[in-house]
Amino acid sequence: MTERTGRVVLALALAGGVLTGCARADGAAAPAGTVAPGGSAAFDLFTHCGIDEARIGAAWFEAEEPLSDGSGNPPAGWGNPVQHGTMTLRSAAEAVFTDDAGHRVVFRVRPGATGFKRLCA
Repeated sequence: MTERTGRVVLALALAGGVLTGCARADGAAAPAGTVAPGGSAAFDLFTHCGIDEARIGAAWFEAEEPLSDGSGNPPAGWGNPVQHGTMTLRSAAEAVFTDDAGHRVVFRVRPGATGFKRLCA
């Protein structure tokens, strides 16, 4: 593969908006499939320490409005440690999590982030 072709393949992979799953304290991501912007995939959102961040592909997103019970747990009505639902990638910079319980959280990419703001044990 030539260097130019390699850059094109990398650019397409990044533009494809791969969804890999939720953040965990060990840094692992739960599988969630692959989806391009405008598409959706099943997603297990990590909620154990509240709803604040999500790792989507190689990007770190943060909740537009973080949610917790005030003590670092998910609010009432949310699963713990995860909430099963769907993540829709609206663009490379915005994603929306929804579930069958009616929850909806908008996430925005954190440009330049190389990890989570905080790890939850």
